[in-house]
Amino acid sequence: MVTALLFLLPNSARACSLALVLAMDGSASVDAREHALQLNGLADALRDPDVVQAIEAVGGIWVTSFEWSGRYQQLQQLGWSHLTDLQSAAVAAETIRRSPRGYTEFPTAIGYALGHAAVQLGAAPQPCARKVIDVAGDGINNDGFGPASAYKAFDFEGVTVNGLVIAGPDAAPVRYYRANVIRGPGAFIETAATYRDYAAAMKRKLLREIFGNGYASVR
Repeated sequence: MVTALLFLLPNSARACSLALVLAMDGSASVDAREHALQLNGLADALRDPDVVQAIEAVGGIWVTSFEWSGRYQQLQQLGWSHLTDLQSAAVAAETIRRSPRGYTEFPTAIGYALGHAAVQLGAAPQPCARKVIDVAGDGINNDGFGPASAYKAFDFEGVTVNGLVIAGPDAAPVRYYRANVIRGPGAFIETAATYRDYAAAMKRKLLREIFGNGYASVR
């Protein structure tokens, strides 16, 4: 599947094809086991052979990651890192895997997480062809301003916001992300039935984000 996509890419890679901000849910609804599944799932996805092959195919991507929960609880896991091959992806993956949890008792402030992500994206080391924010979570906004206010207050011009929703038995988070969170060119939602499915869902999502809109058409 990934190999077939390589023939669709231009011969000369862009200086920077993608700047990607990963925002991981650390709110009170996420217990210690679920938080570990997220950390390890993201780390495993980043160093997955198909994902590494995709990163190499587009000439590398810039990535940063943070944990979010309440209004002012955002903790950086990975500073801006240029992933170009297995070695750089593995270093980023292990940095995330070893990240301590910042908070356990705060609610779900998605609007503030989006605002923080926009600021991080504005500080990317170089301009990239595509700018993407990926918000992962298992609930709806219940603290502070919501996504609509974030989109008015911060610079999201040319930014795609995707969602990775841990669905569980309640369909409300998926509906909420679809109606309120995702935004911009080619925006989509990836779902994980449970936290145990997080790594597989993250891999699917990363492949779509790295290759852009062309990925879905040749899956």
